[in-house]
Amino acid sequence: MTGGMDSAGRHDRPFLMGFVGDAATEALIREGLGTFVGPPIDLRRGSVRTATAVLRRQPTPRILIVDIGDEKQPISALRELAHVVEPDLSVLLVGSLDSADFYREVTRGLGVLEYLPRPLTREKIAREFGPVLVGQSPERDTGGRCVTVTGARGGVGASTIATNLAWLFGVAMHRHTALLDADLYRGMTALLLDVEAGTGLCQALEAPERIDVLLVERAAVPVAERLHVLAGRLDFMADVACAPGATGALLGVLRHRYNVVVADVPFVPNRFGRDLLMEVHQRVLVLEPTLASVRETLRLLALPPGPMQKQRPVLVLNRTGRPGALNRRQVEDALKSHVDLSIPDLPRQVGTAETLGEAAVATRGPFRDAMLELARQVDGVGMLDGGAGMSVAPGRGAAGGLGRRLLSRGRR
Repeated sequence: MTGGMDSAGRHDRPFLMGFVGDAATEALIREGLGTFVGPPIDLRRGSVRTATAVLRRQPTPRILIVDIGDEKQPISALRELAHVVEPDLSVLLVGSLDSADFYREVTRGLGVLEYLPRPLTREKIAREFGPVLVGQSPERDTGGRCVTVTGARGGVGASTIATNLAWLFGVAMHRHTALLDADLYRGMTALLLDVEAGTGLCQALEAPERIDVLLVERAAVPVAERLHVLAGRLDFMADVACAPGATGALLGVLRHRYNVVVADVPFVPNRFGRDLLMEVHQRVLVLEPTLASVRETLRLLALPPGPMQKQRPVLVLNRTGRPGALNRRQVEDALKSHVDLSIPDLPRQVGTAETLGEAAVATRGPFRDAMLELARQVDGVGMLDGGAGMSVAPGRGAAGGLGRRLLSRGRR
């Protein structure tokens, strides 16, 4: 197993074969690699030892995917596999052990081309395994990860989801996180986190040659030690000024400074929003269970993917279970695509948090569970165990600023 591609062009060799341990992993691999090779993908249920037994009797594929998650002695099992396959086989592994030492052992010592530890997502599989299928090397991207959250229509809860996703990364998971609000007129994410929107973001977009780390840090408003917000509140009579190249320059600086960039991007026709949708790693589309929302989601799904986007957008069905709304199956039938996760209708929990300028994800319950799953899907990182770390830094995240002042004005 050397990780090289077969150059002989023999017709008796299958292109791709895989052995995985469970249905969930199989589904993720099929979805993640379907755009690279198309159906059918020859995936079978089994382990590395199953692969060894099968490949003793039939030609070696050019690329082999093996799940070693339940294997107690993976190194020796892989060595046995190496004895029965042709030496130019490209091996891609998935497993459960997240260890740099193990990664080096299998990639450098055994010639495995790539190893992905769980948790797996279809986007991560596409990013790491997909290029191998088309004869390229897996991407090595050292900057932070950028995600857009877009509502199919106004009022479906996209700003709420973007804000809570950023809070989850920055406050609960202690990752350097920027929340970027592409609605330069309203600055809703700043309001939801109880901070004032600044003017630096608009200034940066007008003059991309001035964008640097110092400018971004001055424009970003801190919510917590590792969560900053970039938002604006332009006068409604002012035009949105986004110079060509400004979005790319801004994202480049943000990716250098932050581990995660979550952008709340409304579905409106302006340069800033369009550029963000094209230049990030992953899109998240939020819809509610109505026909109008489904119709607009189909329009968003028809947008061409950006150069760093290996998979279709993550679909979030918000406010499920509302009286008179469509059910999940009806929505999926209309979309001709499955919904990646659904969030129940929680007007009291989410509404109260927004009124007070707090993060609804800080409270245990179905909303936080859904947001944890969304974080896993867009980033593929290990999630927090139980409630560990789910606390707000003193003086942050409570209604002590703008939200409190607005409520106080209403009582005068």
